[in-house]
Amino acid sequence: MPDKIIQSRNAITRRSTLLGIGAAAGAGLAAGVAPGFVRYSQAQTSAPIRIGMQLHRTGIGASYGRWYERTALAAVKVINEDGGINGRPLELVIEDDGTDVKRGAEVVEKFATQHRVDAVYGALFSHVVIGSAPRAGELKMPYIAVSEGTHIPSGSLNRYCFQPCITDVRSQVTAMAPWVSQNLGKKVTMIFPDYAFGHDHRDYFSAAIKAQGGEIAELIPIPPTEKSFTRYFPRIPSDTDVLYHVMIGPSVLTFATELGQFYGSNRPEIFGFIDSIEAVDLATPQLSFLEGTYFWEGMPRYAQENQSEWDKFYRAAVGVDDNGASTADPRDISTYAHMFGCWESLFFIKQAMEAANYQGPQDKAAFIEAMEAIETMPESREYPQGDKIFNGKNHQCYGHQFISKVENGRLNVVHKTSIEDGAYEVTADYTQMAL
Repeated sequence: MPDKIIQSRNAITRRSTLLGIGAAAGAGLAAGVAPGFVRYSQAQTSAPIRIGMQLHRTGIGASYGRWYERTALAAVKVINEDGGINGRPLELVIEDDGTDVKRGAEVVEKFATQHRVDAVYGALFSHVVIGSAPRAGELKMPYIAVSEGTHIPSGSLNRYCFQPCITDVRSQVTAMAPWVSQNLGKKVTMIFPDYAFGHDHRDYFSAAIKAQGGEIAELIPIPPTEKSFTRYFPRIPSDTDVLYHVMIGPSVLTFATELGQFYGSNRPEIFGFIDSIEAVDLATPQLSFLEGTYFWEGMPRYAQENQSEWDKFYRAAVGVDDNGASTADPRDISTYAHMFGCWESLFFIKQAMEAANYQGPQDKAAFIEAMEAIETMPESREYPQGDKIFNGKNHQCYGHQFISKVENGRLNVVHKTSIEDGAYEVTADYTQMAL
């Protein structure tokens, strides 16, 4: 029988035997450990744990890469202030993959053979993950993606690949399709990037909306390097109830601007993924047409009225204000809906390494098995986006999704899905693969 990710609410909130990060950090503070005091003396070696960060510093993923790096460095600082991992400091080794498939695999090789890191993490764009993962498997290098593609949970990669702290597209759209069909309409036109990530949206949202009694009026794929979009818009059927868009890369502002110019005030309901305006200021004048439209967010860019203490801590640590911009420059808009995965994944790695008593490369198999054994991640300082469950068979987490409405130039959350809303049958089982 296929495994189910659905668990009871009690299972979601209970701590597994391996889930000790929050308690451990709290215990350190309760014991009166001064902030900044680093306890490395109990480690068998003082050599750092080295994590290779495969960073989209250049290329079409550069806006994400900038904030992924800031988020990762902030998490490293917190981890080291709390004593590191197994009493050893955590060191981040960064290599730019150019958001390029070929360079991605080369970076993984460099991490393994030159830098000799303990694990690799950080890639977002799905084509880079797919191109890098086979080499990670060949090198027996733990590879932790901060992506959203369904390639890892589908079982198409290898046992060394994990997506532990950001949900996949299939789960996201499964959770949100009922709300879209009930509140916006059932006849949907989709605009999406023409590569693996966009194809996941095409395939899984199409299935999800049909399961709600809806239909897809038109599918409009767009090359990810496209710089102008006006010529695609006439393909949108006039009787479309909902225009569903998800775009990526440096031309997202052009996309949103040209969409507004095409429609004016006479438009269908619009439901977008925040990817279409990530790192873009909603106060930009040409985006005024987005008022009243809806977006998926992985984590709300704007601080909400019910903001948690963990979101406050996380924002302060990374340097993000209540509007989702850099505290140093209000014009520098974060990729807030995705970058939390960089923060949380480092704490997930810490959690598993401590459960496995990881000391070096000889313990990589135990580290892999410890990650597979994690079941729940309670909302906390380590997991500020919200509580999650993790399926050790398909190496994928499942969590909450947020639907936000543009109101007065900001995004306000109007619906938060449950973890169960994004459940689907899991047929992949990486634990059956040899290490």
